[in-house]
Amino acid sequence: MDKRWGWCVLPMLFFSVGQVMASDGQLSLETLYHPLKKEKFTTAPLTRLSWDVQNRLIETQIQEGNVKLFVVDPKTWGKQELKADTQVMSVLKKAGITDKEALTLAEQLGPQIKPEVTSYLFTYKNDLWLLDLRNTKARELTHSPEVSKDEAILSPDAKSVAYLKGNDLYITDIASATEKRLTTGGSHTNLNGRLDWVYMEEIYGRGVLRAFWWSPDSSKLALLNFDESRVPVYTLSGDHLQPAQTTRTHYPKAGDPNPIVKLGVVDLNGKLTWSENPYQGKETLIVQVGWTPDGRLLSAWQDRVQTWLDLRLYDQSMQQSKVIVHESSPAWTERLPFPVFLKDGGFVWESDRTGHRHFYRYDKDYQLQGVITKGNWEVRTAYGIDEQHGRILFSADERNPIGNDVYSVNLDGSDLRRLTTESGTHAVRWNKNFTQFLDSWSSIKQTPKQALFDDAGTQLKLVDDVGMPATMKALHLATVKQQQIMSRDGFPLESLLYLPPDFDAKKKYPVYQHLYAGPMAPTVVDRWSNDLYFHFLAQQGYVVWILDNRSASNKGMASAWPIHKKLGQLELQDQLDGLAWLRQQGWADMDRISLDGWSYGGYFTSYALTHSDAWKVGFVGAPVTDWRLYDSVYTERYMGLPQDNPEGYDNSSVQKAAKNLHGKILLMHGTMDDNVHPQNTIMLINELIKNGKDYSLQLYPGQAHGPRGDWMIWSLQKNKWEFLKNNL
Repeated sequence: MDKRWGWCVLPMLFFSVGQVMASDGQLSLETLYHPLKKEKFTTAPLTRLSWDVQNRLIETQIQEGNVKLFVVDPKTWGKQELKADTQVMSVLKKAGITDKEALTLAEQLGPQIKPEVTSYLFTYKNDLWLLDLRNTKARELTHSPEVSKDEAILSPDAKSVAYLKGNDLYITDIASATEKRLTTGGSHTNLNGRLDWVYMEEIYGRGVLRAFWWSPDSSKLALLNFDESRVPVYTLSGDHLQPAQTTRTHYPKAGDPNPIVKLGVVDLNGKLTWSENPYQGKETLIVQVGWTPDGRLLSAWQDRVQTWLDLRLYDQSMQQSKVIVHESSPAWTERLPFPVFLKDGGFVWESDRTGHRHFYRYDKDYQLQGVITKGNWEVRTAYGIDEQHGRILFSADERNPIGNDVYSVNLDGSDLRRLTTESGTHAVRWNKNFTQFLDSWSSIKQTPKQALFDDAGTQLKLVDDVGMPATMKALHLATVKQQQIMSRDGFPLESLLYLPPDFDAKKKYPVYQHLYAGPMAPTVVDRWSNDLYFHFLAQQGYVVWILDNRSASNKGMASAWPIHKKLGQLELQDQLDGLAWLRQQGWADMDRISLDGWSYGGYFTSYALTHSDAWKVGFVGAPVTDWRLYDSVYTERYMGLPQDNPEGYDNSSVQKAAKNLHGKILLMHGTMDDNVHPQNTIMLINELIKNGKDYSLQLYPGQAHGPRGDWMIWSLQKNKWEFLKNNL
C-alpha cells in the first residue's frame, strides 16, 4: 500500500513559490491547480555534488543534454573540469539517434554520469544500448526491437548485462553483443527473475520488478521464480476507452493463495540450480536475496503472516542453508536490511527486537557479540562502517522524533556522537573513507541548505542556502505550529497546525484535518514543505490540522504493535485524543470538522465516519473498505489470516458499519486502481444504499491509485473545495 499518497500533502526538500501572485497576497485554487492558470513553483536546485571512488568531490552540471564534471577542492572550493568526454548528446546523435530522442535520453542519463564509470545502459526502440564514454560511442547490444527488454543491469565486471524478455532471464556479452537465454518456461503464471504484483508492491518496492542479482565475481546470478497458477486474477475494466482495454492482474487478497516462490542460481552457460525449500509444508515469503562479499548466497525468509524472519546462509552447492539470525516479535516482524560484513568475518545487523531499530554485532561464527546502540529511539539509515576507526556512521531520531540527525558510534557501542547541529531532516553522502560528508537538510521553519562537513561535524563550507523566495514573502501565509499532544495514556502524539494569517483566538474556526494514519508512515515530518493548499485553506478561514496517531508515528515498532489484528480501533482513539486537545484550545468549532485521507488515509477516514460522530465531512480517497479485499502480504502482516481473526476483520470493516455513517462523505477512486481496487468503493456504496445513507462520488477514468495529469488533479481539487464549502 502506498504509504504517503495524497494531493494535499506534498512534502518536498526543495521548493519555492513561483511567478506573480495576487497583489493582495492571496492564493487561489486556480493558481495552485488549474492546468492553464496555475503558477509554477520552482527554485534553482541545490548544487549537484557527489563523491567518486578516488574520494574526490565532484560537481555535476547538466545543460541541454550535455554533462560537465568538475573536481572541487574542498579547501578552496576551486573547480577543475574533468577532461573525460561527457558530451552525451553528441555521442547519441553520432549513433543515429534523432535530436529529440537524444535529448530525452541524455536528460535521463545525465544524473548517472560519474568519473569512475564509463559504461551506461539505456533502452532505445525496445533494444538495449551501451553508452561507452571511454570510446565516445553508443552501440546497440540487442537486435530484437519487436520484443521489449527491461530490468537490465550490468555485471560487476561490466562485461555482461542481464535483463528480462517477457518472463525469462537473458544475458548479453558486452564485447560481442551476443545474447544468451538463461531460463525457459516463462509465462503469465511462471515468472523467472520477475517479481509478481504483490512482491513488487509490498516487499521489494513499488516499480521494482527485477528478481535477479549478480554475484560479486560476475559468474552467476541468483533469481526467484514465481508460480502464480493458483493466485486469483482481478480484472479492471477499461471502460474509459473504446474498445474497452481490460487489465488482468494476479492479485492475492487476504487469505487467498499466494504465489509459490523458489530461489535458484544460474551460471552464464544457463546451468540452473534450485535451492532446497527449508520450510517444506509451510507457507513462506522470500523477502531478501543477495550475496556475501566472498560470494556466498544469502536470503531472508518469513512465514506468511510475518511473525518471524530467518536470515539464511547457503553452502557452495547453493542448495543447503542454515539460519544465522532469527527474528520474532509479539505482533509482526518487518523486512530487515541485509547484514554489513566486517573484515573479520563478522557483521553488523539491524533489528527491531526491542521495539526500536538498533545495531547489533555478530562474530564470524554468527553469534551475537554485543548491542551497539540502544534506547527509545530509532536508527534510520546506516551510511557505512568505518573499520579503520572502528565506528558506524548512521542517521537516527534520537534528538528529534519527527526528523533525523547524523551520528557515529563505535562498534563496541561506546562514544555515541551527534554530528549535526541544526535540527530537521538530513540527507547525507559520506566520502569513501568517512572523513567528510555532504549534508542537505531543512526543517519546518528552515528552508533547504547544503554544506560540507568533516567527520566530527564541523562545517567546512556552506554550499547552498535557498532562503525563502521574495514571492513567498509577499503572500499572507498561514502560521505553522508544531506541537506534541499527550494521549489518554501519556504517549506524545505529533501534530501540525496551519492557522489563518489573521487568526484570532477569540473566534471559532472550522477545521480541515488531513492524515494518512497507516503503520509506520508519519505525516508530521520536520522538513520544509510547499503544501500551499493548506495555506490556501487557512486564507479561506479554515484551521488545518495534521496529527499522527502513535502507530503512524514511526517511533519504533513498539508504538505500532498494539494495533495488531485490530486496525482502525486504536488509531481512532488517538485521533479522538487529538480532537480533545483541539477542543481545549477554545477556537476550534468542534461541530465543523472535516477529515481527509487517501489510500490508508481513505480507509481511516471512512472508518472514522462510520465509528464516530466527531467529524462532519469526510474526503475518502481510494479506501480499503474491508481488509478482506486488500492484498495478502500487507493485510496479513497487520491482521493475520481472515479465517484466524474473523472478529478483528469484522470490527475493522467500514462496510459492516455503513449503517452508522455520520456526516457527509465524498468518495473518490480511479477506475483502473490496481492497488486498492474500485471494488472497495463499489461495495461500500452498496452497503450505504441498503442502509439509506447518502454519499457523493467522484470517479477518475483510467486512473490508477493516484490520479495523474493536470486536468484530473484540477477536477479532484475543485470538487473537494466545492464539497468543503457546501458541507462544512
